[in-house]
Amino acid sequence: MNLTISGHHLEVTPALRSYVTSKLDRIVRHFDQVVDVKVLLTVEKQKEKERRQRAECNIHVKGNDMFAESSHADLYAAVDELVDKLDRQVVRHKDRLQSHHHEAPKRLM
Repeated sequence: MNLTISGHHLEVTPALRSYVTSKLDRIVRHFDQVVDVKVLLTVEKQKEKERRQRAECNIHVKGNDMFAESSHADLYAAVDELVDKLDRQVVRHKDRLQSHHHEAPKRLM
């Protein structure tokens, strides 16, 4: 899995990098065919303090690309919301890949 964490108007500290990495392990635990993950952490220059911290993520898995974004007053809370959204998308994608169709029982004549 290729992981890219970048910041916009923000320096990505080692503590922040390890937090994002530990949270993204949950997605890999649910679906192991993750090819590429790109995370963008941003501090927006809004006048209001709420929803300033923003986290975006693009995930490329086998057969699909997924995107999620989250905004919050705290960057760690934004990362938590982001991972929750991505986790739901990955579980739904994995469920669609599995075949739930059963063969019809054969008739005995």
